[in-house]
Amino acid sequence: MRAGSAIPDEVEDHRDHHWRRDVTRQVERAPDAERFIEQIGFAACLSDSRRPGPSLYVAVCGRRDAVMPRNVQKDPEASLTWVLKDEILQRGKVYYAKLSRGKTMFLAPRMIPYFHAIWGLRRSEEKRRLSRSAQAILKVLRKEWEMGTKDLRDESRVKDRKAFTRGMDELQAAMIVVPSEVLYRPAFTYVWTLAVSRFPDELRRRVARDVALRELARCFLAGAGMTVRGELARVTGLSRPEAGRGNRALVAEGHATMPSPGEYWLTAKPRDSGLGTRDSESS
Repeated sequence: MRAGSAIPDEVEDHRDHHWRRDVTRQVERAPDAERFIEQIGFAACLSDSRRPGPSLYVAVCGRRDAVMPRNVQKDPEASLTWVLKDEILQRGKVYYAKLSRGKTMFLAPRMIPYFHAIWGLRRSEEKRRLSRSAQAILKVLRKEWEMGTKDLRDESRVKDRKAFTRGMDELQAAMIVVPSEVLYRPAFTYVWTLAVSRFPDELRRRVARDVALRELARCFLAGAGMTVRGELARVTGLSRPEAGRGNRALVAEGHATMPSPGEYWLTAKPRDSGLGTRDSESS
């Protein structure tokens, strides 16, 4: 075990493999990034080693100790991550948005129903739970289907930039709206669309909340090898009680063990199962 770390070395090795913190498994192209996201289930975009969980930036760096520099514009790894993010948006094969607690994340299509079961908003709840700005923006998007930031702000008449940004954050967190493209000319702007236009089947699938909690916990544990107290909550944005419910559901079905409060292991520990080896997962 590393000094100052609660994560045993064999688990760190497991994470190196699954989270691509390995120079031999670096992400360099958009199809590589999409395969990484599909295999791991969900990942942050630009977080570094100071935050727990899988990250596209760390996978681009291909090392465990990757730290985002202050001057990201001149950093080749940060620049490549940004370019890949733009390409992934345009390709539309994985979900990308600013989700719970402002966490910008990629989701594999198979995980969308579970995230939506926790954070998604039904149409009948929109007037009660969305701000007026968010409702105005959504009304325009449902009519036009896709629109750039400036045009959307003008058409929705939400002229105040802060109010518009808050409204867009609400709609992304509720898994209603996603960015579909980034344009740099004639001026930088995001193009926005309805999430259901890209992932209709996944967003219309109904999943019970307890099932969603269990599957989020299962997905994270598969890549992490083990979790420590509060880790699943920090990575996903779940509350700690709900993260605990998800992990305990895995224990109940025999998929995980709980050797101490808040600590969960895959039933076959990485050091015993060989899950950290390259033979365990096709690339």
